[in-house]
Amino acid sequence: MAWLIRPLRRTLFSPSLRTPLLHQHPNSTSFSNSRNYISDMRKSAFQDNILRLLRKEIQYEHDHCPPKQPTTRFNSFIVDDRSGEQWIRLKRKFGEKEDITIDVTMFDGSVPVPDSGQVQSDEQLHITFIVNISKGDDSDVLEIVCSAWPNTIDIQKFYVRGCNRTANHPYTGPEFKELDEQLQDSLYEFLEERSINDELAIFLHEYMKNKDKTEFIRWLQTVKSHIEKK
Repeated sequence: MAWLIRPLRRTLFSPSLRTPLLHQHPNSTSFSNSRNYISDMRKSAFQDNILRLLRKEIQYEHDHCPPKQPTTRFNSFIVDDRSGEQWIRLKRKFGEKEDITIDVTMFDGSVPVPDSGQVQSDEQLHITFIVNISKGDDSDVLEIVCSAWPNTIDIQKFYVRGCNRTANHPYTGPEFKELDEQLQDSLYEFLEERSINDELAIFLHEYMKNKDKTEFIRWLQTVKSHIEKK
């Protein structure tokens, strides 16, 4: 058998051959191109599926209770929608000196509401808003932190701070509910006089329901546009 093996070895590893037959394989460039083609097809199918679902969701939102054009006023306040952001701003003047600014978050919490059978069946959504009242460009600012529930407001804290917010950890006083009840009532009357009341809470909840839908559709469209880019 040795006389059969030796000629075969000479043939496979002959110096006249550039590449030994044992090491020959299909063209590597062709294999790589095929693999890239398959990868591109999978990527395209994945993107097409995402775009289809995004378009379907956008259409559904427009067909079922589409968002309204946001209002620009509430009583004496001018409303800045802060399009694309998670908050809005209301501004007005009161009297000759006061500048009032209210910064309002979108829904930032909720509490369960039991029904008559003491079973948790619904939730009350919560909104935080901060009232800033100043009397001139360089004056200190009265800051009042409040909660807006669906039909009422609660004051959480109030304090005076410098116009430049220089202190890192200023003393902001006790919790509002720890104060004398007459003082609490007088501050609610102070806000009521400036149209910061339960009517405002109702307005904010209706406004934020609409903004929540508007921003959701905007987000869907932004994601869709990004994926569509080549």
